[in-house]
Amino acid sequence: MRLRVTAATWGLSLAWTVSAPAADVAPLELVADVPLSGAAVRFDYQNLDAARNRLYIAHMDADELVVFDTKTRSVLATLPGFPRIHGVIVVPELNRVYASATGDHKVFAVDAETLKIIGKGGPIHYPDGLAYAPGVKRVFVSDEHGNADAVVDALTGALVKTIPLGGNAGNTVYDPGSGKILVAVSQKNELVMIDPSSEAIMGRYPLPGIEDPHGIALDVSARLAFVAGEGNNKLAVVDLSSMRVFGTYAVGRSPDVLAFDPGAKVLYVAAESGQVTVFQENGNALFLKGTIKMPHAHTVSVDPQTHFVYFPLQNLNGHPVLRIMTPAEK
Repeated sequence: MRLRVTAATWGLSLAWTVSAPAADVAPLELVADVPLSGAAVRFDYQNLDAARNRLYIAHMDADELVVFDTKTRSVLATLPGFPRIHGVIVVPELNRVYASATGDHKVFAVDAETLKIIGKGGPIHYPDGLAYAPGVKRVFVSDEHGNADAVVDALTGALVKTIPLGGNAGNTVYDPGSGKILVAVSQKNELVMIDPSSEAIMGRYPLPGIEDPHGIALDVSARLAFVAGEGNNKLAVVDLSSMRVFGTYAVGRSPDVLAFDPGAKVLYVAAESGQVTVFQENGNALFLKGTIKMPHAHTVSVDPQTHFVYFPLQNLNGHPVLRIMTPAEK
């Protein structure tokens, strides 16, 4: 496959807006645009298996799971049969990949060796984001329009429990530092903590300055959560020790997927508007490195080893493309 490579130019629940100077240069440089299989339609979540050099990409409106080899920069497989696929997560300890097929109201399990569907769990009204809790071997699923987080047994596929949240469920993530599940709940403007063992809500934490929280990323070592508000185009930095908001930052219109590079301490916030906002973490604060716009760039992932950043773009000149970028040298 031919690649096009181009060099380019506190006791208080209190939040405050932090302004940062605009960057002078683009924060990312193009490495390659790699053609992807399937129709020029919407993508959704991605998940990286760095040990196997595989990036799993939900090609939502094509009903396909794309398996991309990050080492050879080529499509390893295109797996059909995932109706309205949204979320995807790799679980190396089980040698499985899980994907939320919203059109089928289920979570699909895929064997990471054979790339065959080996099970389906549900029903779940509107399965979206996924998180895996290793101790209990459970997959926690954002039931976005069902106002709940669903719990699926990762081994059997059985729907174990549905946890009511009182509002639309945004992304769901597992925090290795606390061993808990975190869910962004819009309408309530809260971050909800769930104990994977008891499958019970441990706490509800307000997100002042954030409206309709959806996307979440974590800096586990620094005990920080980054939560994006779709309703007011803001990003909150949350202290995971106290569950209080340190500050808020402006991002692109309707922020969707977030990715954090733990080695470089860089956060990427991809928005439905196509704007990607790049921040450098410094202590408890974020500093704007810059913004860049791309068509349909609402989903992002990052390889913490190479620091390459991946953007599946649904339509470039009539074809889907995986855009690979790298942090710009300043």
